[in-house]
Amino acid sequence: MKPSCKWRISALVAGCLWWSGAQVAGQELQYPVAAVAAADGTLYIADRDFHGIWKFADGKLEKFFQGAPQYRTPLNAVRCLALDHEGALLAGDSATREVYRFTDGGEPVPLTSGKIGIPTAIAVRPNGEILVADQELACVWKIPAAGGEPVKLAEVKGIVGVCLDQDGDLWVTSRLQTQLLRIDATGAVEELLTDRPFVYPQQIALDGAKTAYVADNYANVIWKVPAGGAPQKWVEGAPLMKPVGLARDGESFLVTDPGARAVYRIDASGQVTRLVPAA
Repeated sequence: MKPSCKWRISALVAGCLWWSGAQVAGQELQYPVAAVAAADGTLYIADRDFHGIWKFADGKLEKFFQGAPQYRTPLNAVRCLALDHEGALLAGDSATREVYRFTDGGEPVPLTSGKIGIPTAIAVRPNGEILVADQELACVWKIPAAGGEPVKLAEVKGIVGVCLDQDGDLWVTSRLQTQLLRIDATGAVEELLTDRPFVYPQQIALDGAKTAYVADNYANVIWKVPAGGAPQKWVEGAPLMKPVGLARDGESFLVTDPGARAVYRIDASGQVTRLVPAA
């Protein structure tokens, strides 16, 4: 047998062992980048170095889905999470250029047949339509609730994060000249900031008053941008280290921080509490 064949077989076996969960590293977060809370309070946490998703409930962290370490395999490079209109978990993966919906049995089902680029954020309309930020192709995609052919909603260079407001407009963070934008249902793009306050913007979330909150990875800050107002530093420094993920959970926010290998909750007053690992 040629050495190259032996290497491929060894790699395949190693990948199968990893997939089976034989190499779960101490049941601890490795490089978490996104988190979302289900209706029952269960947290799902995307972890790039784990190549999959953790489940955190009742103070216990356990594997929900772990992919293989080989590139171009499902969830190898998971980047973002969301819940669809029926509460099913969605995950965006740059390794396969795909968005997956998980079945009740925990199996990922591809929704676009790999017809998008690099998904960095997901938002879901009440009717189930899925909106995806595509960093590679610099646009927002619309995907039917059941999956299918993606349709371009708008082009946004440098796009990173997205979230919907109560009127159905999509708010977007970008790393290029205009760092905060809003897109209506027709795809019309409105620039909301003229300066560049963020150092390295990541995900975005909104409260009920349309105040925007932006995770800034390099500045170690969660910014607060009141509707029509100027950006201000809301939460800065320890215990945060390198915040990336940001999602609304009731009246508070979930912050996923790969630098601290932790997930935090920030309440409306700005008080930070570590959720994972459990205190």
